[in-house]
Amino acid sequence: MIRTVVVVGALLLGVGVVAAQQDKVKEAQDMMKANGKNLGGVLSPMFKGEKPYDQAAVDAALTQLDDTAKKLPTLFPASLKDAKWEGDFSPSPKIWEDKAGFDAKIASFAKVVSEAKAKIKDMDSLKANFPAIGKECGGCHETFRVKKG
Repeated sequence: MIRTVVVVGALLLGVGVVAAQQDKVKEAQDMMKANGKNLGGVLSPMFKGEKPYDQAAVDAALTQLDDTAKKLPTLFPASLKDAKWEGDFSPSPKIWEDKAGFDAKIASFAKVVSEAKAKIKDMDSLKANFPAIGKECGGCHETFRVKKG
């Protein structure tokens, strides 16, 4: 009887760990998708002149990016190194192999977003500050993201 309880308990604990791991994966993926939406669907079209400048939309996009920057250090714990990632991209093992480099990229992204959030108040300041945000995102993706297939 005790053996059965121990086995069932161990199985439930394992299921709980996998479920928690997948919740963390989903959180990271959702946050990255929101980044893509705000960079590619809000800020970039304004920067390119494809959409009119909208300060409220800029502020909302920058707030989301700032939230991401603050949460990024906790989104890729060691427990996710071997997790199953859905979609076209997955984190590179370099995130865990070069934690200091990854943390430095996060800090640089956070700084650029924070500065842009304080500076972007019109089209001219968007044009002056948006490229740095894109550069930071792309720079991190080049090293710490892997395209599947």
